[in-house]
Amino acid sequence: MVSGPARALAAVLVVAVPWLGTTPAAASPAPPVTRLGDTQLDPTGLYFVSYNGLVNGTSYQQHGLITHGGFQYAAWYTGSRHAMVARRELPTGAWETVRLPHQLSTNDSHNSISLGVSPTDGRLHVAMDTHNNPIFYVKSERNLVSNPARVSWSAARFGALQHTLDGVDLGSITYPRFAAAPSGELLFSYRTGVSGNGWSELAEYDGTWHKLGKWSSASGAYTFHRATSNTRNMYLHGLTYEPGGRLHAAFTWREGNPAVLCHRGGVTNHDTGYVYSDDRGRTWHNGSGTRVATTGSGTLVGIRSPGLVVDPLDVDHGLMNDESQTVDSTGNPHVIISYVPGRFTGCVTDFARQRRSHGRALHLYRDAQRRWHKRELPVPLNAYGRSQIVLDAADNAYVVMPYGRIVAASKATGWTDWTLRFDGAGLDAHGEVVVDRTRTADGVLSVLYQRRSTGTTPSPVRVADFRLGLIDSRH
Repeated sequence: MVSGPARALAAVLVVAVPWLGTTPAAASPAPPVTRLGDTQLDPTGLYFVSYNGLVNGTSYQQHGLITHGGFQYAAWYTGSRHAMVARRELPTGAWETVRLPHQLSTNDSHNSISLGVSPTDGRLHVAMDTHNNPIFYVKSERNLVSNPARVSWSAARFGALQHTLDGVDLGSITYPRFAAAPSGELLFSYRTGVSGNGWSELAEYDGTWHKLGKWSSASGAYTFHRATSNTRNMYLHGLTYEPGGRLHAAFTWREGNPAVLCHRGGVTNHDTGYVYSDDRGRTWHNGSGTRVATTGSGTLVGIRSPGLVVDPLDVDHGLMNDESQTVDSTGNPHVIISYVPGRFTGCVTDFARQRRSHGRALHLYRDAQRRWHKRELPVPLNAYGRSQIVLDAADNAYVVMPYGRIVAASKATGWTDWTLRFDGAGLDAHGEVVVDRTRTADGVLSVLYQRRSTGTTPSPVRVADFRLGLIDSRH
């Protein structure tokens, strides 16, 4: 068991996170999803399977597909291993492609590409090819994305390849993420250290890069199965700004000592936690509003910080890290997690195999009274990988599961009427997909995926578009 105060805290939080079951409600049908089109980015995308995934489609790309100023931007690696970026004018423009001056250094699916846009100067930022190594970073010239229709798309629009953020040295990093604040600054999130013993850190761009420092801690004791782990790392489900400027972060912990597991074939991820920041990541508060950390200080978000856990779960259920989150129009977070429920087994002994056979995705959300709710989606994962959640302008929810399957639920029913709306037919996607979280306000969901292949035979990288809700003839 978790020792001392953490055990008592979990007991309280179980009451605050009621299990709501899986039976769809009949009061209001889930919103429809209509496939609009499918375009090809690359007929020969780089293909290899690593950590059960592809480098061109990982859940922690924030963002691998992004919309700004009426244009959509995508990033991937082509068969020659070169990093590629492309743009198209929405809704139906042709893709224009640029090859960047970098080739993927190793066959590791962690080393994906993330895109960011800095609204104040109109630059496109590209972070890539990192798994415990210095960053590979490129940024565009000013105003490339501010008035894209007036600017040609070419490699000459991008600066030189760097191993720092314009001279700001981050050291060896993993999981680069960008998040643009409503006030215009661009936040950059990354992990230092290693799996089971690492720190979440931040930098920020306001025309110049500034390192903010660590905001999560690796220290503290977690005890289970009469073993103790004294190191860990935070795995983010996302960093999401709401329009008012609040920054939301849901996460899980991964322990450094596998002795806490019931079996070494499992994974040491446990619990879902939540914090928020009202000053762009400088200070962090738990869901009750209590300040629990200050970035770059001696007080960081850690396993003993009070009031973090919103869904308690021990290490024996194959809980996935780095899944997804979003925020609704009222400023409340929605999170997708996935694991093997206890009705199948209380001890996961083969993480990948048992997720495929018994894994389930679950929707966590907070209501206006700060109470957390949880519901299992009625569609089995049948996959190792992660799912992605987005909301439309009416706060209806859509979860894009592995293989491009889309499950939807309506706000009107309190997100209880989860229904499979697209079964992935015709995509032939390998597994995890990438979604454009910045386009859904227009009622369109774009999904970047790569088709199945074998070995290292390249395969097509494509983008499918879906109308969310009722068809609008303007799109």
